[in-house]
Amino acid sequence: MGLEEKLPGGVLLTTVEKLVNWTRKSSLWPATFGLACCAIEMMASGAGRYDLARFGMEVFRASPRQADLMIVAGRVSQKMAPVLRQIYDQMPEPRWVLAMGVCASSGGMFNNYAIVQGVDHIVPVDMYLPGCPPRPEMLMDAILKLHHKIQHEPLGPKRAKQLAAARADGTAPDLHLEMPSSVRADKAARQAYEQAAAAGRTGQFAIEQRGGNAVLLPGAGDRR
Repeated sequence: MGLEEKLPGGVLLTTVEKLVNWTRKSSLWPATFGLACCAIEMMASGAGRYDLARFGMEVFRASPRQADLMIVAGRVSQKMAPVLRQIYDQMPEPRWVLAMGVCASSGGMFNNYAIVQGVDHIVPVDMYLPGCPPRPEMLMDAILKLHHKIQHEPLGPKRAKQLAAARADGTAPDLHLEMPSSVRADKAARQAYEQAAAAGRTGQFAIEQRGGNAVLLPGAGDRR
């Protein structure tokens, strides 16, 4: 509603690569794959309070052949590892993996023979989400960052080769800029973040946003 009024003559120009990646990021269908306590937070993110449906992700598919995002929510045991790999192999291309929580990312507190020390030993991981367990807000922020990555993925081997050459020359922009969703929603903060990213000081920018605190302290997030 109203979009056609802002376009000259109702014409919208873009590239096939941007259009395809936009459709991919806007219709991610996660696989129903919860392993441990992180799955409770994943289910909460799909409920009414957080509502993943806003991002076109309300459909958690029961069949891996209808899913393109695997959220590994919880620890992966040695017995579960081949099952996880089988489900991943049944998912159609393109597909993405999000390691939710410290157990899926690195084994967490379970440093023993029974637990896989990081799901990246089994499947390639596109996004790591720390926390034990991470809050639904953190999962949604990781999904938004995954959206940003998908939006700027090269389409085809020729485009990938061009981007690799541009990165080697130092002329390619930072395509995987991990901008926090809270910053992305604020126009002034977004501009400041982009300037900080161009100068390579995004870490310092995050500390400045917290009022000089290295970590987010109680009450620090209320400051504007």
